[in-house]
Amino acid sequence: MNELGRHILAEIYGCNEEVLDNEEKIEKAMVNSAIKAGAQIREVAFHKFCPQGVSGVVIISESHITIHTWPEFGYAAVDVFTCGHKINPWNACNYLTEFLQAKNMIATEVKRGIFNEPVSVKELAREYVR
Repeated sequence: MNELGRHILAEIYGCNEEVLDNEEKIEKAMVNSAIKAGAQIREVAFHKFCPQGVSGVVIISESHITIHTWPEFGYAAVDVFTCGHKINPWNACNYLTEFLQAKNMIATEVKRGIFNEPVSVKELAREYVR
């Protein structure tokens, strides 16, 4: 299958609540996740919510990595979207899962931009449970 990009949608549970609520730590981890994947970082934007939670995006040459945290639930939603075949989005996703000290992670990989032949949704998505 020849796709333009890979998009991982990760549900990360049982995370360290203090880390999830720390904008500085989350931003640093997100930048490091992009580096671990082999991506080229272009821009970084993060926001700390009151009373809790952090959202942010790392824009990479290959697309983006985003996070939204809910410290009160020990939960983070992470998207890793990469274009091309030179970097591995799973490296970023797995790094973040470890950094957040998660108890478990459920992720789906979706192939983006398939032009050569029609495919079913089942062929486009692959689920990974850790």
